[in-house]
Order: sequence, then structure tokens, then C-alpha cells
Amino acid sequence: MNELVEALATADGTTCLVGAGGKKTTLYELADRLDRAILTATVRIPIFDRKVAAVRVTSDPIAALKDADDNQFPLGLVPERERDDRYRGYEPAIVDGLASAHDGPVLVKADGARTRLLKAPNDREPQIPPEADTVVPVASVGAVGKSLSSEVVHRPERVAAITDAEIGDEITPKLVGRVLADERGGLKGIPADARPIPLINAVDDATDETVAREIAAVVHDRADVPLVVLARMIEGEIVDVLE
Repeated sequence: MNELVEALATADGTTCLVGAGGKKTTLYELADRLDRAILTATVRIPIFDRKVAAVRVTSDPIAALKDADDNQFPLGLVPERERDDRYRGYEPAIVDGLASAHDGPVLVKADGARTRLLKAPNDREPQIPPEADTVVPVASVGAVGKSLSSEVVHRPERVAAITDAEIGDEITPKLVGRVLADERGGLKGIPADARPIPLINAVDDATDETVAREIAAVVHDRADVPLVVLARMIEGEIVDVLE
């Protein structure tokens, strides 16, 4: 098993991605590297047919799974196409049932961020299946140095409330770390038995790595997480794993 999978995924269980700044890219990389992976969602997800071997649009994902041939994995399962650019997601309990019926990994987009680099969830987010094994809260190094605004951050008012910041403030490594480590932020709604693995994405050069390590230090100081992963997901690469 390669380093990316070892760091982030549960090879025979459910791995959920939340946060902002790399969820979909990470899901697609994991789906490509895991054996017999299912890719699904509990929230809206952009059309991803080119990222997997096959997609089935069905209200009965367990039946679709049982009918799938080996050459159809990684397999995308979604309940409904919405407009021309996205699918809807299943209810979390349905994903739990799907995972129970599958002898391999289930990868879940469990949060939305509208392509922003950082976010804090609202009252209805994230939509994590209760039996999830691993939850990966994501944030991008690219948010640091930018303004705490809706152009960069999804739900900036919630990020401000978590971090005692003001709209328009400069985003610092400490601010990003506090969001990832907060139970109103990156750790919101994670089941008690699930493994939280924060992922700091877009670590593209030495300067980014310095910033990412500052973020990770804040996360480890404020939250009980086994690992913080630094990654360059555009290349599918792990930069470092910080225990």
C-alpha cells in the first residue's frame, strides 16, 4: 500500500473528506490507488465520471454494487443527477449500509466548499455517516496571507467566530490551524470511534512547507489527532506525516 493510502484511508472501511481546498482531488487519488474502491457522496458532488471506471446512478447502491464487475472499480455510486454539472448525494445512513455490504473501501465527499480554500461548516454540515472509520478535514496552505473573505473562505463568518477574527483580517497559519482543530470547524461531527486525520494541502514548495508546519503545530497543540498530513495533492504526493 502506498504512502498516500497509508496516511489517509481506511482500506476496508469508510473514509470521509470534509473541509476545503482539496477534497475532490484527494478522493480521486485515493480511488485510483485503493483496490475495489467505491466513490460516493452525502452532499452534492461535481460530475466525476472520468475519475472512476464506472458510475451508476441508482436509488439502490447495494444492488448496483452486487451487479458490478471487477473491471468497474473504482465504482462511483450516486442517487441522482442534478443539472448537467453535479450529482446529489445519499443520506449518511445509506452510505453506512453500502459500506457494510462492501468488502473494500468506501470514499465519501461529506462536505461542500464551493472551491474555496478554507471553510467552517454550518448547522447542517458535515454529513458524515455515523459508522465512518476515518475523517479527513482538509485546508489549503493557499489561504494563508489572503483576506478572510467569501472569495477565499466558505462561510467566513463562521471561521471568524471560531478564531476571534474579523472579516477582512489576514489569514494566518494560526487561524487555519485553529479552524482545523476546532469541533465547530474541521472536527465537527466526527463519530467518536472515527480516526481524524487533518490534511494540509497545496504544499508546493519550501515556503509552503514552512507555513504548513506552523499550521500543523497549532493543530497538534489544540486537538487530539494521531497525524497531520502535509500534501501536494495536485501531484498526488505526501510531503510529510507529522505525529
